[in-house]
Amino acid sequence: MPVKVFGSPTSAEAARVLACLFEKDVEFQLIRVDSFRGPKRLPQYLKLQPHGEALSFEDGNVTLVDSRKILRHIAEKYKNQGYRELFGPGALERASIEQWLQTEAQSFHIPSADMVYSLAYLPPDMPLDGSRGGAGGLPAAGPGMNPTHRQKMEEMLQLFEKSRKELSKLLDIYEQRLGEEAFLAGAKFTLADLSHLPNADRLTADPRSARLIQSRRNVSRWWDTISRRDSWTRVKELQRPPSAEAPF
Repeated sequence: MPVKVFGSPTSAEAARVLACLFEKDVEFQLIRVDSFRGPKRLPQYLKLQPHGEALSFEDGNVTLVDSRKILRHIAEKYKNQGYRELFGPGALERASIEQWLQTEAQSFHIPSADMVYSLAYLPPDMPLDGSRGGAGGLPAAGPGMNPTHRQKMEEMLQLFEKSRKELSKLLDIYEQRLGEEAFLAGAKFTLADLSHLPNADRLTADPRSARLIQSRRNVSRWWDTISRRDSWTRVKELQRPPSAEAPF
């Protein structure tokens, strides 16, 4: 009986789980739930996630909803198939992987998600290099400027600045670490790197945030390496909109 993944491959949570399943050559069924509100939610999905969160995972009698717990489950249960280095061969290696998994969850995921969220609201031609002046770089209020819209833009600009500062500090640490090792937890690609794929991909997809990664030589080299893995290429293929005939 194949593993079941309920969610959208465009969500960060589902994307990292799908990448892990591909790495481990685990057969799975993806039940696309691309709308988490309203009548389109699947009944079997709502039994797992009554509030309509972004991900549910079934493996036999095991049901999980946290993506990083799911990564650990997959890497451990299917350790003897597919790529075997995801969780490390021993306690020392696993300790390092766990350290970087926690760093991703606590220090990378939130500011990177906040940055992507803010950029979705901010005008694409707005200068975001810290050199702007005036009221946060926003155009002067005019007769056609909606005050509510302007307030939202100000909030998003503040969120962008906050997340950029947090990510810059963190990626400076990554730059140093990746100058010492090829990957975050050591010489081999592991869950520590895999868990960064969804949000790092979103950052590099927008020129306004891509420089955070591209301007750091070691981080840029690391990203180029991990983003080329076949598992992530296959996830990116799943992220393409389904055909009109697809049920979900």
